[in-house]
Amino acid sequence: MAVAVPETCDVETLYSIDPYLKAHHREITRRFDCFKQSLTDIEKNEGIEAFTSSYNTLGLHQTADGGIESVEWAPGAEALFLRGDFNNWQRAQHRYEKLPFGKWKLTLPPNSNGTCPIPHNSMIKLEVLSKDGQMLDRISPWAKYVCQKEKANVFDWHFWNPPKEEIYKFQHPRPQKPESLRIYEAHVGIASWEGKISSYKNFTYNVIPRIKNLGYNAIQLMAIMEHAYYASFGYQITSFYAASSRYGTPEELKELVDVAHKNGLYVLLDVVHSHASKNVADGLNQFDGTESCFFHEGGRGTHDLWDSRLFNYTAWEVQRFLLSNLRWWIEQYMFDGFRFDGTTSMIYHSHGMGDGFSGDYNEYFGLNTDTESLVYLMQANYILHSLYPFIITIAEEVSGMPGLCRPVTEGGGGFDYKLAMAIPDMWIKILKHEQDDNWKMAHIVHTLTNRRWKEKHIAYAESHDQALVGDKTIAFWLMDKEMYTNMSCLTHLSLIIERGLALHKMIRLITHGLGGEGYLNFIGNEFGHPEWLDFPRVGNNESFHHARRQFNLADDDLLRYKFLNRFDADMNHLDEKYNWLASPQGYVSCKHDGDKVIAFERAGLVFVFNFHPSQSFTDYRIGVDEPGKYAVVLDTDDEKFGGQQRVDHSATHFSKDEPWANRKNSIYVYVPCRTAIVLAKQD
Repeated sequence: MAVAVPETCDVETLYSIDPYLKAHHREITRRFDCFKQSLTDIEKNEGIEAFTSSYNTLGLHQTADGGIESVEWAPGAEALFLRGDFNNWQRAQHRYEKLPFGKWKLTLPPNSNGTCPIPHNSMIKLEVLSKDGQMLDRISPWAKYVCQKEKANVFDWHFWNPPKEEIYKFQHPRPQKPESLRIYEAHVGIASWEGKISSYKNFTYNVIPRIKNLGYNAIQLMAIMEHAYYASFGYQITSFYAASSRYGTPEELKELVDVAHKNGLYVLLDVVHSHASKNVADGLNQFDGTESCFFHEGGRGTHDLWDSRLFNYTAWEVQRFLLSNLRWWIEQYMFDGFRFDGTTSMIYHSHGMGDGFSGDYNEYFGLNTDTESLVYLMQANYILHSLYPFIITIAEEVSGMPGLCRPVTEGGGGFDYKLAMAIPDMWIKILKHEQDDNWKMAHIVHTLTNRRWKEKHIAYAESHDQALVGDKTIAFWLMDKEMYTNMSCLTHLSLIIERGLALHKMIRLITHGLGGEGYLNFIGNEFGHPEWLDFPRVGNNESFHHARRQFNLADDDLLRYKFLNRFDADMNHLDEKYNWLASPQGYVSCKHDGDKVIAFERAGLVFVFNFHPSQSFTDYRIGVDEPGKYAVVLDTDDEKFGGQQRVDHSATHFSKDEPWANRKNSIYVYVPCRTAIVLAKQD
């Protein structure tokens, strides 16, 4: 594998997509030159391949002869020591040798019988002598496995070095890179109905089959990189190279990924390189006894809102650490890509706080943009895509930075997708503040289609953000307390539940069909999970009641959750057949505010939505481009989805040579109130 430093930047391709970017040519090319120089420096001094796989040399490793070699970067330290179970925690026995450039090295010979001097899974600790004479307990930034004793406040470092026969061996190849990306966003710890932290094993054998049956082709795993505070949802990372021990061992995570591949599922990792935990004893903060090391000093090194530390992306060893971290998860765990958390916070000095982001291009190419962070993201994307053709990278980005999802060689950011974060905000706002009669069809369509041309977006009606305590899921906004009393099929179908079931399906279908080039759902929301997500914490008496997913509700044939679950599966399987997510953006031919009707065509399908709360339409005229006969292939009012079965699926709709709504032909359909239908052309 090799990474070639690009010679030139093909900005003309970028400008052909968006001519307005020409006005910012100087800034775009300046950023590219900074990126090119940083990559050139790496290649010249160490070689990109070696530099980005430094997990092979830094940290603690068993050598070929059975001994130990440990290399650490701690530029502010006076001395380093290693102690642990292996030397009865004697500090002075194993002192590191000082090397140039802030490095420290320790070599331990094998035992007399040729075995490793540090036993597998035994506890170890670094001791750092600071400039002011303090002895500080630390965990190596490169630690592969850390564990937290029950009710303990900090993690302990364990030397993960299992014998060969206990190392998990991958058996299944990566699946083919999906064209229509359908992501199941999941958290291993909550993936059970039981009131406890669930396991990798449970997810592997109980949740993965469910995801496959629902028609998703990718899993996005959250909270895998080790984090000290469970309730942080994995966003306060302490050990960047350690898979969270809460759910099991590193080998069990490897098995999870391998079984996902067996089931044809891509596995994406939620990676947090935007900030790090402020923890000192078990995090990166003050690792060498100074305020800097991995982070900026002063105010620039702290995120006030998140109460966390911010990386110095220009520092040589920080680039080594983070770029190697990305490759570590691919090489060791076989992940297929990443969702980069907090991208907006990274690329603006303001971290996006207080920024309106009106769309004025000066907001993107002015002094508020943090070139250092942006160049790091360009480095990461360029290296990943050069080394791994299968890779998928997704940016959690809200500002609309132009070119973020275009190749780095065009002057872009290099991401494959970005999250369409305005869509869930729109749904929550209209559900919270507007009656159905006041919903504006044009506003809904605008929000769903307002994305940068030829930059792919992941559409979603709600993600983990909307499921967290303090907010409400769409199901809760729609049905609230009646979800506890009227979701039984043996009870009368109340007006609130009837409306809730209908709109839940419609909101998901129009988001899926019109909102992007990929789709995402958060674990449990596919069947309208009745409760919010709240991790154990002091404020809820450490309760697990809301830190679980009650899949049993969707599987209970006597409960109406099954209807939403079935619809989600059929919706995904229909995309699997027709690939609308991989097709150009849908053409909207109707957005009638009075009728509350939206119609569009995409991938040869005709989508028709009637959001009106009471008015049904017979022989409603819809424009279609392709002549022929059409039949219903998906119907939210279908009885198997908890609907009233008002649409005749056996009916054939023949197009007429009558132009309508800027389309060459038209068809007439029956669309009941609060119903959506999808029609496909029949051969």
